[in-house]
Amino acid sequence: MPDLASPIRERLLRVLDAISSAAQRAGRNPESIRLVVVTKTQPVEVVQAAIEAGAKILGENYAEEAVEKILALESQSAANQSAVEWHMIGHVQSRKAQLVAGHFALFHSLDGLKLAQRVDRFAKEAGRKLPVLLEFNVGGEESKSGWPASDESRWPDLLADVNGIAGLPNLEVRGLMTMPPLSIGPEAARTYFQRLCRLRDFLSGRVPQVNWIELSMGTSSDYSIAVEEGATLVRIGQAILGPRPYPGG
Repeated sequence: MPDLASPIRERLLRVLDAISSAAQRAGRNPESIRLVVVTKTQPVEVVQAAIEAGAKILGENYAEEAVEKILALESQSAANQSAVEWHMIGHVQSRKAQLVAGHFALFHSLDGLKLAQRVDRFAKEAGRKLPVLLEFNVGGEESKSGWPASDESRWPDLLADVNGIAGLPNLEVRGLMTMPPLSIGPEAARTYFQRLCRLRDFLSGRVPQVNWIELSMGTSSDYSIAVEEGATLVRIGQAILGPRPYPGG
């Protein structure tokens, strides 16, 4: 068997160093930023290697695929598996709400009131309060999930849904998540990260019962910029794990 963990560990440490440098440039404490290693479409052996390499948080885009990996690692009594957090970072169909409520430590990509109500019901059945982030589409792309938030003059229109979710008893709103347009360069992404920060400030003043502490933004191509602009969670896959096994994953 090839040693998968060593090269992953080297790339992981490089990314952590880059996060630390970006935080210091912005006058931030590097420990205030958490790294989510994105394992979507990666096989279980690569996920296990990432855990052995030191990954503490794993992010998945597809609920069923993620649960298969979680259960496979549990059945193998995988080393360090119990110390790992699993985060859901992709769009979730309503029929997958029960999987999210039962298996994840944080749901980054909550993008609708009806989905929130459904996840809330399943979280109650699971006997837990699920931490969530609200996903906003700050770039105006029709293909992207999230509440539309590119037009700042329309932000008051978001308050009904946000207040509705904030009132759900089995969800704990902790902040916001976004993905800037894929076609732009890292520096151009800064505008969108800044917009999400302004949206956070807007919501903080109008929905004060929520502690808006988290900003999930930044991926392999632009995470240093995201950290400079206030990200508390960065979602990085290929820069740590290498190319995904097949296109479209």
